Amino acid sequence: MTTFQLNDFALWTALVTPFDLNGAVDYDSLAKIVDDQQQAGNGILICGSTGEGLAIEQSEQLNIIKFICDLNPSVPLMVSVGGFNLPTQVDWIKACNDLPVHSYLLTAPIYAKPGVIGQTQWFSALLDAAKHPCMLYNVPSRSGISIPVKTVENLAEHRNLWAMKEASGDVNEFLAYATAAPKMKMFSGEDALIPYLAPVGAVGLVSVCANAWPEATNLYVQKSLAGEGANLTPVWYNAISSLFEEANPVPVKVLMHKQAVLNTPTLRAPLSHLELESDNAILAADLDITEWLCQSRTNVRLVK
Repeated sequence: MTTFQLNDFALWTALVTPFDLNGAVDYDSLAKIVDDQQQAGNGILICGSTGEGLAIEQSEQLNIIKFICDLNPSVPLMVSVGGFNLPTQVDWIKACNDLPVHSYLLTAPIYAKPGVIGQTQWFSALLDAAKHPCMLYNVPSRSGISIPVKTVENLAEHRNLWAMKEASGDVNEFLAYATAAPKMKMFSGEDALIPYLAPVGAVGLVSVCANAWPEATNLYVQKSLAGEGANLTPVWYNAISSLFEEANPVPVKVLMHKQAVLNTPTLRAPLSHLELESDNAILAADLDITEWLCQSRTNVRLVK
């Protein structure tokens, strides 16, 4: 297995899962989008919420992960760990431990809304089972509850705790986590917030929009980390907003189909690409980001 320094990757793409018109995994499209990400130098997160992981049986997820591993991409791979049944998730990690992956994304258990003790026990069991560094994922809009700051404090010295993907949208919560576990790397879990979180300690982004704009999003993150966030807001805010008009990943899969990156915009129930009634905003955003990237490349050449 190729060894990577995970801290060298400031951008991780929460990869979409391509499906054909019948809802089966489209492996041809999957190979293409993995190649697009490695060409841009982006780490890859497999079967997260953007990848519709909860709509894919674990045996099928395992096939997807094995397929991507067999492609031997030149970037690190992260596997999502979600759900609500602890023994099942521990077994899932143990199955993935034997694959050439490099990290895990650990999400708070959905639906149950456990407190400090329950979440400490949950994450401790997952961290103990893992053979690779782990990123916690705070996403109360999906899990129904935030990870308690005290839980993060309890886990701060665990050997496998590497990072946190923070997607609450609350800067104060972001800072509280960073204080609770000073060695833990902090990533923005929201594309629009990296220009604002970089100055207060974010080291990178776990991104949705990098699916549609792999190279441009990488540059967007680099500029945010370099303190140029104020210059990014107008074009990027509008573009990112267009990808969240409907539930993620509906708009981004529609756009990737329009870009001829995906063969179909198909999602699995309960999601449907038909929810997006108009593609005007995403197509306008695509033009804007393409123009922004071309202009940025031109500016770099002029500086040199």
